[in-house]
Amino acid sequence: MSKIFKCIFSVSAAVLLALSAACGETGSGGKIKVVCTVYPFYDWTVNIAGSSAEVDLIVSGGTDMHSYQPSAEDVIKIADCDLLIYGGGASDAWVTEAVAQNENPGRTVINLLELLGSLAAEEEHTEGMQTDGHDHDEQEEYDEHIWLSLKNASFLTGKIAEALSEKDGENAGTYSSNSAEYKNKLDALDNKYADMVSKSENKTLVFADRFPFLYLTRDYGLSYYAAFPGCSAETEASFETVMFLSGKIDELGLKYIMTTESPVAGIAETVRDNTADKNAEILALDSMQSLTAEDGQNYISVMEKNLEVLEKALD
Repeated sequence: MSKIFKCIFSVSAAVLLALSAACGETGSGGKIKVVCTVYPFYDWTVNIAGSSAEVDLIVSGGTDMHSYQPSAEDVIKIADCDLLIYGGGASDAWVTEAVAQNENPGRTVINLLELLGSLAAEEEHTEGMQTDGHDHDEQEEYDEHIWLSLKNASFLTGKIAEALSEKDGENAGTYSSNSAEYKNKLDALDNKYADMVSKSENKTLVFADRFPFLYLTRDYGLSYYAAFPGCSAETEASFETVMFLSGKIDELGLKYIMTTESPVAGIAETVRDNTADKNAEILALDSMQSLTAEDGQNYISVMEKNLEVLEKALD
């Protein structure tokens, strides 16, 4: 077990006794307690649950999910909740261990990547993409950025509504109606994406950055080239990677270079500086990997902004 897990699970006897006493208790006002690991899942659940459940977010404060280090408080929240909703990708290895180390017979655990089944996409290493040179285990073979697909969101919010209804049958009608209303919003936005892409002549994006948008590009038949896979820890692009991406910009006559909202510093500018015209504009799509409830945005508003950016990029 890594040092961080040893630290987390070496909780004092007093804390463990308090945790044991708390397990199985409901939240304030008798509401069921739901814990979500990252913001997209939290926002989906809040929209479905409304005021009928107590929903808590673990990864907050603007911390990127890939570098998140759980606290003892996080472990207690997971041990004590009625329903745990998490992605199930490589960045959630600590969640899996927290669940295993803290049994709670009354807790339901939902692994969204598992629920996707055959809809889950294997992480790709496309032409020109720089890899970290390490072997990856089976869990890391699947792209964990499942929320960056409105189709996935529509499917998974239905599953979340079912899980809430099973845990809290008294409010099942509320969960069902809220889910249907939210699903209509997701499907309407999905149709806007499809319509926009169908009218765009360009169908290729060049990302001078990590690429967490595999699900989004697959949904609408887009092609892409990128510097790194979505979960890469690389911070520097090789000369070969830069020149490959610059060459694709020139070859395809693209006017835009794409990054995430938190780009690997300097790569997009270097790619642009190595193109023939050196005037490509840099645009960012928001991957929501560090979005919080305090940002004044929500899942749908971010996807609406991404639609605007994507429409410009495909111009």
